[in-house]
Amino acid sequence: MLQNYRTIKEDHQYEIEIKKSRFICFLKRIASEEEAKEFIQYIKKEHWKANHNCSAFVLGDRNEIQRSSDDGEPSGTAGVPMLEVLKKNELINVCAVVTRYFGGTKLGAGGLIRAYSGAVAQAIADIGIVEGRLQQEVFVQIDYANWGKMEHFITNEKIAVKETQFTDQVIATCLVDENQLIAFEAQVTDLLNGQVKFETGAVLYHEQPIQEA
Repeated sequence: MLQNYRTIKEDHQYEIEIKKSRFICFLKRIASEEEAKEFIQYIKKEHWKANHNCSAFVLGDRNEIQRSSDDGEPSGTAGVPMLEVLKKNELINVCAVVTRYFGGTKLGAGGLIRAYSGAVAQAIADIGIVEGRLQQEVFVQIDYANWGKMEHFITNEKIAVKETQFTDQVIATCLVDENQLIAFEAQVTDLLNGQVKFETGAVLYHEQPIQEA
């Protein structure tokens, strides 16, 4: 399993206009090639009046599957530039379809490349990228008197918390990188003078937004 990955936050739609041509980018998270193909066909059916529905997708932990289509645009001016944007952003398991409604003015090869790649890049920037990290669930059980210290520690160390239960005690479900588990438990034990109980749960992916520079 991957220790971490990057993908789009969620499915998204974004539109730009260039010389009266409309370029509508549809982004979708995918889990299989079949799902990508079905999505592309769905967009083509929804926008059958459009001049072109160009597409690109990356699939697999290492982007083992990469596909692109110019859908009638001059070869190399749409699908491949779109694919390169997905790869440049280091995304996995994402399909992009850019629907073009021709506005009457030809853009030339360079203009088309900029338009299709720009539509995908702006759509990604608009919805945002998340990083999924493989992390261990740790149930941290403490009394209410120690919750203030623990909450401060969580904030300072930027520990992801899945949920917090307040019953007769406080149980915080923290998410920690597997290789940091021992250090995390040692730090919390020291912080709370041993007044804490730990239990481990599932190992799962936790996604957090990436703030691009």
